[in-house]
Amino acid sequence: MSDESPLRSGRKSDAGDGASGSAGKPASLQGRAAFFAHWDWQSVVLLNERLCGSRRSQHGKNSETHAACEKEWREGVQIQRTLLQTLDWLRSFHRKAPFLFFNGNTFAEIARTLTDALFAEFPHARRREAASLAAHYVAGVLDQKSIIAGIASLAEKADFKPDDRIKTLKGSMSGKILRMLPDGRVRWRADSGAELTALPESLIRQKQRQKPNHRES
Repeated sequence: MSDESPLRSGRKSDAGDGASGSAGKPASLQGRAAFFAHWDWQSVVLLNERLCGSRRSQHGKNSETHAACEKEWREGVQIQRTLLQTLDWLRSFHRKAPFLFFNGNTFAEIARTLTDALFAEFPHARRREAASLAAHYVAGVLDQKSIIAGIASLAEKADFKPDDRIKTLKGSMSGKILRMLPDGRVRWRADSGAELTALPESLIRQKQRQKPNHRES
């Protein structure tokens, strides 16, 4: 039952590019709702069936856990939870493995869809990255600390100024803002020395490490 596919880095959204949007006030991680009140178990089964079919794998139910998972889902969808609690709940279904194959992909895709809808006010690139973080968390790739920090960074408003330390959304490159351009883009220098131009929403602020506070003797 370990036949899982690598998670996608993100999916295309029906939303526009989002360049003019604001990531200043996203849906709160603390807000509570019954996020799956209208998502029945049959929808979960059909999603797993579709994933198995697209990868030419057998769709089937795990005789040891499926019935209990279905019961838990039906009884639990009306409970109000925070987003983080909801992702933990999805992650628990992945571990219980109600299906023969693609349990991780099934519940990660549900997390991706939910987060994409909740963070509709994010600029497109940040919205896609938030959905990817949620999916990877449910699949067990990220720990809780990482997803909290990741979404918090994505939620910060992209109002940079020269000399701010920044990094790309996935953290593959970091550097310093050089100047703001008249068209709204930013010019920045990567730590490698290359000068680049980017939309501000494609970058996030890099947290500065606090220096240790040494007491005077």
